[in-house]
Formats: sequence, C-alpha cells, structure tokens
Amino acid sequence: MADMAVHHAQPKEFQHQFEDMEQQRDAGTFGMWVFLVTEIMFFGGLFGAYIVYRSLYLPSFEIGSRLLKVNFGATNTVILIASSLTMALSIYAAHINRKNLQVVFLALTMLLGGIFLFLKFAFEWTADYHEHLIPGFGFIVRPEWGAAGYHVPMFFCFYFFMTGLHALHMIIGFGILAVLLVMAWRGRFHSEYYAPLESTGLYWHFVDIVWIFLFPLLYLIGGRYVIGGGH
Repeated sequence: MADMAVHHAQPKEFQHQFEDMEQQRDAGTFGMWVFLVTEIMFFGGLFGAYIVYRSLYLPSFEIGSRLLKVNFGATNTVILIASSLTMALSIYAAHINRKNLQVVFLALTMLLGGIFLFLKFAFEWTADYHEHLIPGFGFIVRPEWGAAGYHVPMFFCFYFFMTGLHALHMIIGFGILAVLLVMAWRGRFHSEYYAPLESTGLYWHFVDIVWIFLFPLLYLIGGRYVIGGGH
C-alpha cells in the first residue's frame, strides 16, 4: 500500500517500472551517456585516421587548411557555443517552471543551429565547390602547390566527411529540438520532469564539443593562427 501511495504521488510522466522520478531521470541520463560513448568511439576513429595521415602528409594538409574559410569556421564556433548556452538555459527554465522561457531558449537554440548549417552549406561549401575544392567534383591541383599538391585532395576528403558527419548530427539534433519545442509549448516540462531536455542537452553539447575539436584541427594548422590570415 505504501508503494502504491508513493507511485500515486509521482507526476503523470512517471513510468511504473521505476521506483521514483529520480531513478527514472538517472536511467535516461545513463542511457544517453552510453550512446555518447559509442559516438566518441566513432568520431575517435575519424580523428585517429586524420592524425595519422596528417603526420604523413603534413605539407599537403597545411596547404588544404589555408584554403578553408577560417572566418566562417570561427563564426560557426561562436554560434555553437552560444547555442550550448541557450540549451542549458532552457533546462534551467524547466527547473523554475517558466514555460515561456523554455520555448524562447529552445527556439533560440534551433535558430543558432540553423544559422550554423546555413553558413556551412549555403556559403562555405558553395564557395568550395566554385573554387573546385571538392574531391571527385573537378578538384584542381594547382601548380604552385608543387609535389605536395597531389595529396591535398586527401585533406579535403577528411574535411568534407568530418564536417558533413558533424552537420548530420546537428540536423538530427534540430529535429529533436523541434519536438521538444512543441512539448515545451504544451507545458510538458516542469521542475519535476525535464529529462528529455536534459538528455538532449547532453547530445547537443557533445556535438558542439566535436566542432570545437574540428575547428583547430582543420582550420588552424599550417601556422595560420590569426583570424583573417587566410581566405
């Protein structure tokens, strides 16, 4: 009878297989961390391959890095850091039972994520295409690169694959945020139930951290450490 009374005292979002809301929230958080560990291993393999080939063909990778639009990379880094802040604030808004703030901060997170993808696809990748920097799509090895030029396409293979995979994770996160925005608008999240926001926040922060590693590895090698020092 006591157990039944405890279960009845829980919020409507409580699932019967758990003892209480804290255990339910911890189980969801643990599940997300397990998923993120698999993502770390996946991206870790890519980073490991990148480091190996960069050490073998460093002059070629430096040439490729200098061809990237470093200002776009830096701008997108700031945008993603800001989106992590708004994501965290949406969770805080649920803690203090502020429905409207949840909606605002989730919408801002989506807006910042959308700006990131727009800059990446509509400007940066489009410019790379027009400059013939996409391997397999008319990539042009320039004579001034010398012998190192023959391995520059390898750098761009890593660049497009790693940033493209990162963008795919952002698009998936964008869809999840859209669902959470509707749920927040309907008042589903409050101080006793915000686990979906918290788990999505972990995923979003992970995606942001991956980019924070990608930015210096791809954009800042080859001695170019001053923003604006390249194209």
